[in-house]
Amino acid sequence: MISRIDLRGDALPEGPALRDLLPRADFDVQAALEKVRPICEAVHHRGDAALIDFAEKFDGVRLESVRVPAAALDKALEELDPAVRAALEESIRRARLVHRAQRRTTHTTQVVPGGSVTEKWVPVDRVGLYAPGGRAVYPSTVVMNVVPAQEAGVESIALASPAQAGFGGLPHPTILAACALLGVDEVYAAGGATAVAMFAYGTESCAPAPMVMGPGNIWVAAAKRYFAGKIGIDTEAGPTEIAILADDTADPVHVAADLISQAEHDPLAASVLVTDSVTLADAVEKELEPQVAASKHVEERIRPALTGRQSAIVLVDGIEEGLRVVDAYGAEHLEIQTADAAAVADRVRNAGAIFIGPWAPVSLGDYCAGSNHVLPTGGCACHSSGLSVQSFLRGIHIVDYTKDALADVAHHVVTLAEAEDLPAHGAAIKARFGWKVPTSK
Repeated sequence: MISRIDLRGDALPEGPALRDLLPRADFDVQAALEKVRPICEAVHHRGDAALIDFAEKFDGVRLESVRVPAAALDKALEELDPAVRAALEESIRRARLVHRAQRRTTHTTQVVPGGSVTEKWVPVDRVGLYAPGGRAVYPSTVVMNVVPAQEAGVESIALASPAQAGFGGLPHPTILAACALLGVDEVYAAGGATAVAMFAYGTESCAPAPMVMGPGNIWVAAAKRYFAGKIGIDTEAGPTEIAILADDTADPVHVAADLISQAEHDPLAASVLVTDSVTLADAVEKELEPQVAASKHVEERIRPALTGRQSAIVLVDGIEEGLRVVDAYGAEHLEIQTADAAAVADRVRNAGAIFIGPWAPVSLGDYCAGSNHVLPTGGCACHSSGLSVQSFLRGIHIVDYTKDALADVAHHVVTLAEAEDLPAHGAAIKARFGWKVPTSK
């Protein structure tokens, strides 16, 4: 069901050569970019009318209005299963605990007497958030997007999720209920590239937002790339992925279950086991068959994901080599199921989120760990972070110098300006001292 890649015996290559040996889904955002371009421009020029037409084309429902009425949000919350409401409320509570602690505070550094630099953190004024609604419904993603934005102090928060024909053109009621729980009352029935374009350009119903965040399919990723530089984005999220670094202390039942849990998302989802134990690899393969057979979404998601080129069991000589492999892979979710897992996890450099030991599965992080599950994919964890309060903040430096403090360093400023052949920079300093720059004391 799942292929093997044997990296034992020979020395592992470095850098890109090692990455090229590892499984990865085909995800060509550049090719999708040309297909979303006319969609985005239609929204630009036709506004809500284009959104309504695209909802009919892509979602199979003709909308009367793109914005979700307040009454629909209230109704969704009233009719929400009490157990689901309790679970969402606990997820929100834990997420707030973690994200509130991330909030940076204004800090002033006294560089010299009379000269200081203050860094203050200012939230963006408005953000457009996206919650997918294709193969599955993701109220948890509403929580993961909204909580850090609220904790950052963003005053205007709007959220979009695809229209659902089965719910009269509204987004899924659990999505709406999650918005209501969080106090988000600006919600739109818009999906994919149309939602990103709606936020980027603005329409009759929706004011433009300088930042658009949240995971989605390849069309969402392509639209984000289309608007990159015009609006702030998080990452071009690709198919979800799990990597598990495990040795012979790992329980194959747990490992197989965790691989399947990620494969459940999408036929392009990646499930990767990196291990130095052939015994564990054999046991996991044996365990996959009955667990997959007992699962839902087998033929349309799980089996294609596990048998696809993006999923594999990677055999290595030892945990040292395993660490090199998982760092090269840069997984969205990385589980460490080894002896002394915490110490091994501490040595990992590239991962969106790390889950330590047998009792911290990725599923916990998806819902109730308190961590954020909007994470970099496709190896982007080597340079990017998951969604956090910082994603919604901008650091602004405030420079405050007295005349004496400037005089003390003026000759250095003039020297550097002239070294860069920018004499007017130096002249701006000289003008403040009657064109005669003080020398150092």
